Amino acid sequence: MLERRWWALIAVCLGTFMLLLDITIVNVALPDIQRALGSSFADLQWVVDAYALTLAALLLTAGSLADIFGSRRVFVVGLGLFTAASLLCGLASSPLFLNLARGAQGIGGAAMFATSLALLAQEFQGRERGTAFGAWGATIGAAVAIGPLVGGALTDGLGWEWIFLVNVPIGIGTIALTLARVRESLQRHRHGVDWPGAVTFSGSLFLFVLALIRGNADGWTSTSIIARFAGAAVLMTAFIVIERRRAEPMFDVMLLRKPAFAGASITAFALSASMFSMFLYLTLYIQNVLGYKPLQAGLRFLPITLVSFFVAPFAGRLTTRLPIRAMLGGGLVLVGLGLLLMHGLTPGSSWTALVPGFVCAGAGIGLVNPTLATAAIAVVEPQRSGMASGINTTFRQVGIATGIAALGAVFQHRVVGKADALFAAIPGLGSRAGDLAQLVGTGGTRQAIEAAPAPLRGAVGAATRQAFVGGLNEILLIAMAVAFAGAVAALLLVRGRDFVASGASAHAGAEEATATA
Repeated sequence: MLERRWWALIAVCLGTFMLLLDITIVNVALPDIQRALGSSFADLQWVVDAYALTLAALLLTAGSLADIFGSRRVFVVGLGLFTAASLLCGLASSPLFLNLARGAQGIGGAAMFATSLALLAQEFQGRERGTAFGAWGATIGAAVAIGPLVGGALTDGLGWEWIFLVNVPIGIGTIALTLARVRESLQRHRHGVDWPGAVTFSGSLFLFVLALIRGNADGWTSTSIIARFAGAAVLMTAFIVIERRRAEPMFDVMLLRKPAFAGASITAFALSASMFSMFLYLTLYIQNVLGYKPLQAGLRFLPITLVSFFVAPFAGRLTTRLPIRAMLGGGLVLVGLGLLLMHGLTPGSSWTALVPGFVCAGAGIGLVNPTLATAAIAVVEPQRSGMASGINTTFRQVGIATGIAALGAVFQHRVVGKADALFAAIPGLGSRAGDLAQLVGTGGTRQAIEAAPAPLRGAVGAATRQAFVGGLNEILLIAMAVAFAGAVAALLLVRGRDFVASGASAHAGAEEATATA
């Protein structure tokens, strides 16, 4: 019979697998969700961003709650909320309902993610701890690698709802296992929850992302958009002031004064805001423009996910032989080059045009992730590694949320402009040109073709593909620039003299654990 600590490892890995699978699994189902629920382009962005935002905003708060009430209790509550929210996602009948449920999933995911390593650390010591952390890291890598494939298989075979409903029996089983086999944390700290910090941080992120998503529709100089940007700035300023004045802040902003920590945080943000944010738009291209079904689309993402999965373990070993700045900077350079290789698509391109870029970017992701895990915790004392790791993960999720919103704003503006000009040149389309252009700009390429008069559908389809590909090429260049900027920051800021030797050695096992996070 398995000892208790191994059951704890199984429970934590199951919970982690679910919460991270839901970051990647949903992408290939988005076109089906769009058609089933009549979602707008902004609605599709929120399907991803609602989850990423709540996960980012509440990750550090969940860690504080775990210190007060116990890691197991918070983990179980998070599992319960995530499972219930998954059920609601599967039953959603409108875009708003789905996005609210996705936000609830993110809250549960934050509680689970914030407590996972703490539960493992209390059960395992010495070499076994490294083994447990390594298994946890492999679980993360597997979730990211097979997410598109599992999402495609479920969407094709059972319907998009099942990418969420499949979490329900797994979640219930994991809750029962955790309650039966996992101990509560032995040491707790009663320093309280930083609610003012949590409210100002999450409010600032929400207003900023909302302004980016609504900018094209409301007008970038409109009162509502300016007010949202201003509100985001005010709340972020208030958050910084609050954290600097607290004796025990949940987000020690003074850590960002350490160049190496700032460089690692920028790297985390740049990786997510560039490559991971592009998955939404690449999925729309592969399915809506090239016409592949969800499972077929998931298979075509395997080059990037599998390469990153297999490169990460080798990169983890290289962190002891090569400078961390070279690994971070070099990895982001590869990501940028991969995005550049994807650029240059034409209306006649096939999916294979993306393969060289996928392979190159996948290698870059595999290099950055384990090195980033090392850098995030090696610049602080061991007792502060939890906060440092949490802040780095927060920057990752903020990068996804803001990257999707910002790239989407540019994409939508460019696609609508290109489509409007192309449709206007089609004889007989007349006043429908503007409406069809708006439809293409929301990702509805198929709907635009079907809405055109039958004799003009061939011309409309060609113009649609040209406009969509043109917009995709532009945001690929923007994402490339973000990756290269992150590489420069990593090379300039991440300095070996900023690392705390004891912190690096004490968490050698954690480096393996987060190798593919």
